[in-house]
Amino acid sequence: MAVSRETVERFKALGDHLIKWNERINLVSKTTLSDMWRRHFLDSGQLAAQIPASARSLADLGSGAGFPGLVLAAMTDLEIHLIESDTRKSVFLREGARAIGRKVTVHQQRIESLQGLAVDVVTARALAPVESLLEYAEPLLKKDGIALFLKGNTLETELTDSKKSWHIESTQSRSISDPSGCILKVEAFRRVRDRK
Repeated sequence: MAVSRETVERFKALGDHLIKWNERINLVSKTTLSDMWRRHFLDSGQLAAQIPASARSLADLGSGAGFPGLVLAAMTDLEIHLIESDTRKSVFLREGARAIGRKVTVHQQRIESLQGLAVDVVTARALAPVESLLEYAEPLLKKDGIALFLKGNTLETELTDSKKSWHIESTQSRSISDPSGCILKVEAFRRVRDRK
């Protein structure tokens, strides 16, 4: 994944910010900090290539330590919305955006209570099973919007479980940062009970 020098500088600033804050609040496992570039920046940043060129806005569900939301803010010019209910993590996200010189909107509330937001792309990493992620994403996505979920080796089970509630049109691509991970790109989905 090739990035500009400016983006590398933003990643460095974000990495420093994460290390400092991780001493006070548990944002990521301490064991991942020594491999931060691959485990967090590369893992999150690989989503940038999956975002349609026409996209203008993105909402990151359960942003936590800013992965993938703050990384994508560092890499793109998208209007970024970070959704995080935890007060301390929300403060971390606001300060992180300031550290990388990017304007983002942090919504400090539960995902299911957020109203009035319509975006082109929804992202999530290590948050919930696919069925729940679609439930969260549905009211936030524009009509032709897509969802990008970083998933692990339980994906096939999650997709099977989600078929009880959702009709899904999706593709999968292997993660470039983790051999057991993949990117689930959901291009269309609707509830099973819907008739179209």
